[in-house]
This record gives sequence, structure tokens and C-alpha cells, in this order.
Amino acid sequence: MENNQSVSFRNSTILYRLYGTGKPVILIHGFGEDGNVWNYIAENLKTNFCLIIPDLPGSGESEILKNDNDQITIDDYAEVIIQIIKKESAHACTIIGHSMGGYITLSIADKHPELLNGFGFFHSTAFADAEEKKKDRLKSIEFIQKHDSISFLKTSVPGLFADKFKQERYDEVEKFIDSIKYFTGEALIQYSTAMINRPERVNVLKTTPLPVLFIIGEKDSAIPLEKSLQQCHLPATVYVNILPEAGHMGMFEEKESSTGFILSYLNRL
Repeated sequence: MENNQSVSFRNSTILYRLYGTGKPVILIHGFGEDGNVWNYIAENLKTNFCLIIPDLPGSGESEILKNDNDQITIDDYAEVIIQIIKKESAHACTIIGHSMGGYITLSIADKHPELLNGFGFFHSTAFADAEEKKKDRLKSIEFIQKHDSISFLKTSVPGLFADKFKQERYDEVEKFIDSIKYFTGEALIQYSTAMINRPERVNVLKTTPLPVLFIIGEKDSAIPLEKSLQQCHLPATVYVNILPEAGHMGMFEEKESSTGFILSYLNRL
């Protein structure tokens, strides 16, 4: 049974959902998403694990973080997750992050490794943005400011999916876009700025004693296969899984395989 909970962080209310019982597993969504992207995976894991699925600030039912003085950072979002861990006494938890959620996961692994028993990257990377990627994000910010968030999502989201999936199941892409039309430009710009400014954390992968999961889309245009593979040899213990038909949205494009990879990893911990 789903159980809705909340924490307060810097005067913002952050919502998260609890599913199932067992060892705690936190699933962190990415940019322009909310916790609902994990619905299929959650339904198939909840009989064996206690799943903690937040809506990041500005996503879903969670309020955006106030930006009074300094810019909001990836580390700020990580502190939100830490507050949830403390409230749920979910120490020795496993965290798996999708895309931007992976950046947040890595921040926690860097600053609070004692809270984890393992962590995973679902279409994500420990590398900082290259200059070209930063320019692309700045162009996205300019587009949102000139037009609106809905126009941005309609033009950008389809590119996250592999061509075959779009050709055969575009109705699912449209359904996903429709589910995130509520996003404000302020939230999307806050995320984009945080990603531009995030530090490289490759050294965390090199030094962590924790087992690390990688789920990679072979046809991912946002984080290309070659770039993803460059980091997979760095941890001492690693589980690498490639989705041959997926772009950047494996939880939709190859949901059964994605669930199986996560379940296999969790059972090995």
C-alpha cells in the first residue's frame, strides 16, 4: 500500500511515497520528471523492499526550494534526500538515481557514504558537464525564458527516447509529456543551473568500497554509451547492464529488463 509522507527543508515541503516492506531502497528521478517514472519498477519491487520515492523540490507535489541568496546546487537536493533518510531511519539504504537523480546520488555517496550499502546510476554519469553540454543547457534556459516550460518539454523530451520506441509507441511518449506539463520554468531553470555547476565526482567511483550499479541505454543521446562505459571500470565492485533498445528512458523503453537489473543488484547486496 502506498503511504504518502513529507519533510520540511528550508521552509519547503517535500513529498515522498513509501511502498512495501524490507530493506530501504530510494529511487531518485531525474530532470523534468517526478516520482511517477518509477511506478512500474516500484510495483515489481515492493514485495521485497521498502521503496522510498521522493518528488524532488519543484517536481510533482513538492515545493520548489527558495533561492534567496545563493544558487541551488545538486548538493542541496542531496540534503533533501538525507532529511528523508533520517526521518525514516533508513540507514544502510541503497540509492538508485536516474540522470540528474544520479548526480544527487553521487553527492550523497561522496559526503555521506556511511548512510549507504550501495548505489546505482540509471542513465547517469560521474563526469561534470563538458563545455558543449553547458552551452546546450544554457540554450535550454534561454528557450524556457523566451517561450515557456511546456514548449520546452514538448521539443526536448522526445529526443530522450530511442527512435524505434518513438516510432512504435509514440503514444507513451505523449502520455509522459502530458503528465509533466505542470512544471514551471523556474523549476526547470533551477535544475539546469544546478547541473551546469555540479562538480566532477569521478574520484568517488575510484575510491568507494560500495558496489555500484550501472544501467546504460545503448541508444542514449543524452549520455552516450561510450561516455558511460568510461566510468564503469572505476569502482572496485561494479555491475554493468546495457539496455540495447533504450535511449535515456529505460524505465519506459525496456521496463522489464530495467526492473530485472535493479532486482538482481539489490538481491546481491
